[in-house]
Amino acid sequence: MTAGKRARLERIGTDDTYVIIPMDHGITMGAVKGLKDIEATIDAVTSGGADAVLTQRGIAGRVHPNKNDAGYITHLNGSTTIGPDEQDKRTTGTVEDAIRAGADAVSFHINVGSQYEPEQIEELSELTTEASQYGLPVLAMAYARGPDIDSENEDYNESVGHAVRLAEELGADIVKTGYTGSAETFQHVVESTSLPVVIAGGSKGTDEDTVRMVRGTMDAGASGVSMGRSIFQHDEPEKIARAVSAVVHDDATTEEALREAGLAVEA
Repeated sequence: MTAGKRARLERIGTDDTYVIIPMDHGITMGAVKGLKDIEATIDAVTSGGADAVLTQRGIAGRVHPNKNDAGYITHLNGSTTIGPDEQDKRTTGTVEDAIRAGADAVSFHINVGSQYEPEQIEELSELTTEASQYGLPVLAMAYARGPDIDSENEDYNESVGHAVRLAEELGADIVKTGYTGSAETFQHVVESTSLPVVIAGGSKGTDEDTVRMVRGTMDAGASGVSMGRSIFQHDEPEKIARAVSAVVHDDATTEEALREAGLAVEA
């Protein structure tokens, strides 16, 4: 690893653990709650301990003045929920675009098992090659999604493990994927790659659900989270970011993290 890549990885993490808040959802879902005044949300989550925020490059000018010295990741593909197929992610920028936007890293989404997998494999491979020329880390969002993949099946963790291994094989530096439901099943996913593994958050649940999922992730040996809606759509995004950061960075229990963040602990 080059000195430049190592330096940039340090900007988006803390001691090789990561609390990343993706807010690229504006291209996918529109200006949903938490994204209209994205400046305030970015200030809140980074004040709460997030290591980095992630957006499409067009939002970069709204990110930098509000991120409190946190890292910045530019996402380079996307799709919409109102388009013909949300899994058909299309390229939205280049490595040079990301550098001009002030990015410390780039990210790219791939749906392993979908009909779009072949093209997305080629595009991710090309991206990691280009990014390596600049010492720019690549976060691969590698999900197991497709007609033959069912998250309710017993072998779902094997499909997710395949997805994260694919990301490593294609040259990514960090890999994000979906949680498989328990520390026991997610351990297989973590062991499937030597890359740092971070989990997606998905739709917002209760505070305890969110933090308990993060605790299970870390117990499985993962390196952190890349959680969007469950944090930026929270009524108090700074507090939930602080709770998640306490688990990832300080090894807090679920109850400790909620209490220290000032969030209610369910009876």
